[in-house]
Amino acid sequence: MRHVAVMTATSSAGLMAVFVVDLLSLLYVSWLGRPEATAGVGYATIVLFLMISINIGMMIAVTALTARALGAGDRGSARRLAGSTLALMTLAALALSIIVLPGLPWLLRGLGAHGESYAVAYSFLWIVLPSNLLMALGMGFSGVLRAVGDARRAMFVTLGGGLATAVLDPLFIFGLGLGPNGAACAIVLARIIIAAVGFHGAVKVHDIVARPTYAALAEDTGKTMAIAGPAILTNLSTPIANAVFAGLMARFGDAAIAALAIIDRLVPVAFGALFALSGAVGPILGQNWGAGRFDRMRRGLTDSALFAVACVVAAWLLLVLLRGPIVTVFAATGLTAELVAFFCLIAGPMWIFVGLLFVANAAFNNLGMPLLSTLFSWGRATLGTIPLAFVGAHYAGPKGALIGCVFGAVVFGVVALVFAYRGIARLERESASRAASLASRTGAAIVPFQAAADRR
Repeated sequence: MRHVAVMTATSSAGLMAVFVVDLLSLLYVSWLGRPEATAGVGYATIVLFLMISINIGMMIAVTALTARALGAGDRGSARRLAGSTLALMTLAALALSIIVLPGLPWLLRGLGAHGESYAVAYSFLWIVLPSNLLMALGMGFSGVLRAVGDARRAMFVTLGGGLATAVLDPLFIFGLGLGPNGAACAIVLARIIIAAVGFHGAVKVHDIVARPTYAALAEDTGKTMAIAGPAILTNLSTPIANAVFAGLMARFGDAAIAALAIIDRLVPVAFGALFALSGAVGPILGQNWGAGRFDRMRRGLTDSALFAVACVVAAWLLLVLLRGPIVTVFAATGLTAELVAFFCLIAGPMWIFVGLLFVANAAFNNLGMPLLSTLFSWGRATLGTIPLAFVGAHYAGPKGALIGCVFGAVVFGVVALVFAYRGIARLERESASRAASLASRTGAAIVPFQAAADRR
């Protein structure tokens, strides 16, 4: 449990800085006193979340390939792979922006944006989306820094951008009178800083990124997409589900979308430890798998699940107690205030089981079962969200839609955790079978790894 807690706490620092700054950014926009502006930023965030999810999938490939080469002691290949994968990541981000920008009218209308909320979202995205390649580059540099073991500089990449946004947001929104567009300009400048800080650490300090060449790109594209493809597919489940849910909530007006925008910023701040936990669980399980310690793998999975539940209960208690001040500080009124307060009351049960799903997915991804992670992620995002939300909305309006999401999380969280335990049991059986087979072939008694380790 101590290992789980320490790994999660250290991973949370950079993440929480970004989440808190995002919350402050929307808070400043809400102080303009225009629910339509808050809703417009909410629509824009849904589109940006889609882009970031694809960037994260590419970043996973950058980190994995670079780390694998470094682990094999081949620094030359690591530098080549880092350069190639970063180039591919940047090109993919640029191509995505070029594709999405002309389609913004169709995309935003499909989400339910109209009137002022549409105008705010459209302007906001035309400012921010061209900088997606800078965000991808910064995220890629951060992944390379993690691959070389420099977690401190990797954290500084996100912290630098977060601090810049925190300072620039009020200056642009209120000082220069730019309103929501000021928040968009602050994001662009923050992304420049993110890319610059990442470049300094990866290129200037560690010299781990080689200049990409056509030959290297041809050689490394297949390797990159073999990892990035499944990762992107898994990551897209949440933003696509969010987009469908936003379209459903849009039926109840901009006030409901404004509430959804506030909720989307509250969630990562309140439950940010779960996002860090999902990244901390994997190395713990992977190390013990390599050591043949299946007892510790089960214990690690159990302790991670218990830690997730404890984090959610603590955060839920704070949300319940602070729901009044939260509504007040965002200057929310009417339906917006009602929905935000209602979410604070019901968030706990939903996120307890989402936390269990996060833990199970981390186990799947690090124990050779990535297909299960994709299956359960998409299952919750589709069957566990959309039908139940529509039924809830039909019978109880926007509150019913929120309640529908809770029931879906319960089912998929529990089933995913059961499959994670079963996966560990299967790996243990396979290990025992291999040991028995080796013993029968050699005619020698094989000393179990655990017993030998205990004697050492």
